[in-house]
Amino acid sequence: MLESATVDLITNEIGAKIAKRFANVSLVIDQSTLPKATQELVSLRASQINGCGICLDMHAKEAAAAGETAVRLHLVAAWRESTVFTDAEQAALALAEEGTRLADAHHGVSDETWAQVRKHYDDDQVAALVSLVALINAANRINVIVRNQGGSYQPGMFASMTS
Repeated sequence: MLESATVDLITNEIGAKIAKRFANVSLVIDQSTLPKATQELVSLRASQINGCGICLDMHAKEAAAAGETAVRLHLVAAWRESTVFTDAEQAALALAEEGTRLADAHHGVSDETWAQVRKHYDDDQVAALVSLVALINAANRINVIVRNQGGSYQPGMFASMTS
């Protein structure tokens, strides 16, 4: 069993400033035309890969609160073997996986994945999608490093952090 967080980044002055910046970047992505369901699916998939319990907790609950079905939430980890995701969502999930597993694939995101992403998303959506993949990976790493655990998140809990 893990001990509690090694530092509380929400109550720490520097950590709180950084968390607020993360929240503000997240708000820009949230306000983009990238579909909200896609945003949550991408966040869930990257968080699964990175083993980030608090981010899985947060994004699963936010997605459910926004009306996402339990079937789709449960099948994110096996999206390639599922029939419940659109071609556009599959392209976004492939980008999320390849962008998360950079160390596993020294060539980064494949040409095939980029072709699918460009087929389904405009420039603004691609900018939001790429930024989301980078942001969720950073958030996953911070939370795993400080041992923040999932289970107690409530939808909208961090909404007050944006300004």
